[in-house]
Amino acid sequence: MEKLTLVVVFLLLASLIQPLTAQSGCPGVRKETWPELLGVPARLAREIIQKENPRLTNIGNVQNGSPVTQDFRCDRVRLFINILDFVVQVPRIG
Repeated sequence: MEKLTLVVVFLLLASLIQPLTAQSGCPGVRKETWPELLGVPARLAREIIQKENPRLTNIGNVQNGSPVTQDFRCDRVRLFINILDFVVQVPRIG
């Protein structure tokens, strides 16, 4: 019975922590990721993101595998692309 209690407590705590870590903290942002843009040409992906959220003013292409800074910015989305200019990673705010 004690093990079952510990498992239940762990699951309850995990369910409380997960929503806290999923939020970016950017004011006025309803959508933080665009999984539907995976495989889409970068130009079209940029247009869709800007249309959905005009606050995102820094949407840049990054060659997949290139190093990037780890700082977080609420106005930035990086489009990781391949040599054919298609999005190869899910675009997200950061």
